[in-house]
Amino acid sequence: MIHIVLHESKDTVGVAVVEGIKAGERLSAWIMDDDEVITVVAKQDIPIGHKVALKDMNVGDTVYKYGVDIGRVVAPIAAGEHAHVHNIKTKRW
Repeated sequence: MIHIVLHESKDTVGVAVVEGIKAGERLSAWIMDDDEVITVVAKQDIPIGHKVALKDMNVGDTVYKYGVDIGRVVAPIAAGEHAHVHNIKTKRW
Protein backbone atom coordinates (compact mmCIF):
# COMPACT_ATOMS: atom_id res chain seq x y z
CA MET A 1 0.00 0.00 0.00
CA ILE A 2 1.20 3.51 -0.82
CA HIS A 3 0.75 5.93 2.09
CA ILE A 4 2.62 8.99 0.78
CA VAL A 5 3.25 10.44 -2.68
CA LEU A 6 5.95 12.79 -3.90
CA HIS A 7 7.07 13.85 -7.35
CA GLU A 8 10.86 14.06 -7.22
CA SER A 9 13.60 12.42 -5.21
CA LYS A 10 14.71 15.92 -4.06
CA ASP A 11 11.34 16.45 -2.31
CA THR A 12 11.77 16.74 1.45
CA VAL A 13 8.09 16.16 2.21
CA GLY A 14 5.41 13.92 0.76
CA VAL A 15 1.63 14.05 0.98
CA ALA A 16 -0.36 11.51 2.98
CA VAL A 17 -2.88 9.85 0.64
CA VAL A 18 -4.53 7.48 3.12
CA GLU A 19 -6.68 8.12 6.16
CA GLY A 20 -5.53 7.30 9.66
CA ILE A 21 -1.70 7.25 9.58
CA LYS A 22 -0.61 6.53 13.16
CA ALA A 23 2.68 7.15 14.95
CA GLY A 24 4.96 4.13 14.66
CA GLU A 25 3.49 2.96 11.36
CA ARG A 26 5.96 2.08 8.58
CA LEU A 27 4.95 4.12 5.52
CA SER A 28 5.57 3.49 1.84
CA ALA A 29 6.27 6.65 -0.14
CA TRP A 30 6.05 6.56 -3.94
CA ILE A 31 8.40 8.86 -5.87
CA MET A 32 6.34 9.38 -9.01
CA ASP A 33 9.08 10.66 -11.36
CA ASP A 34 11.38 7.72 -10.56
CA ASP A 35 8.62 5.13 -10.00
CA GLU A 36 10.46 4.16 -6.83
CA VAL A 37 9.14 3.38 -3.36
CA ILE A 38 10.97 4.43 -0.20
CA THR A 39 9.96 3.96 3.43
CA VAL A 40 9.72 6.20 6.46
CA VAL A 41 8.33 5.53 9.93
CA ALA A 42 5.63 7.95 11.09
CA LYS A 43 6.68 9.66 14.32
CA GLN A 44 3.28 11.32 14.74
CA ASP A 45 -0.27 10.78 13.56
CA ILE A 46 -0.63 12.35 10.10
CA PRO A 47 -3.99 13.48 8.69
CA ILE A 48 -4.81 12.62 5.07
CA GLY A 49 -3.72 15.41 2.72
CA HIS A 50 -1.04 16.68 5.10
CA LYS A 51 2.72 16.63 4.63
CA VAL A 52 5.11 14.06 6.10
CA ALA A 53 8.81 14.89 6.46
CA LEU A 54 10.99 12.46 4.51
CA LYS A 55 14.27 13.60 6.07
CA ASP A 56 15.47 15.50 9.09
CA MET A 57 15.35 19.27 8.49
CA ASN A 58 16.78 22.16 10.47
CA VAL A 59 15.59 25.74 10.94
CA GLY A 60 16.20 27.69 7.74
CA ASP A 61 16.20 24.65 5.43
CA THR A 62 14.13 24.86 2.25
CA VAL A 63 11.15 22.52 2.01
CA TYR A 64 10.42 20.90 -1.37
CA LYS A 65 7.03 19.45 -2.28
CA TYR A 66 6.25 18.20 -5.79
CA GLY A 67 9.64 19.55 -6.90
CA VAL A 68 8.79 23.11 -5.81
CA ASP A 69 10.20 25.26 -2.99
CA ILE A 70 7.19 25.72 -0.69
CA GLY A 71 8.88 27.49 2.22
CA ARG A 72 11.41 27.32 5.01
CA VAL A 73 11.65 25.34 8.20
CA VAL A 74 10.96 27.43 11.34
CA ALA A 75 11.19 24.60 13.90
CA PRO A 76 13.26 21.41 13.54
CA ILE A 77 11.46 18.56 11.78
CA ALA A 78 12.50 14.91 12.03
CA ALA A 79 11.86 12.36 9.29
CA GLY A 80 8.39 10.92 9.80
CA GLU A 81 6.96 13.96 11.56
CA HIS A 82 3.94 16.01 10.54
CA ALA A 83 5.13 18.97 8.44
CA HIS A 84 2.63 21.83 8.53
CA VAL A 85 2.17 25.49 9.50
CA HIS A 86 3.65 24.92 12.98
CA ASN A 87 7.10 24.12 11.53
CA ILE A 88 7.06 25.48 7.93
CA LYS A 89 6.42 29.06 6.78
CA THR A 90 6.27 30.60 3.34
CA LYS A 91 9.19 32.68 2.10
CA ARG A 92 6.76 35.22 0.59
CA TRP A 93 6.32 37.26 3.79
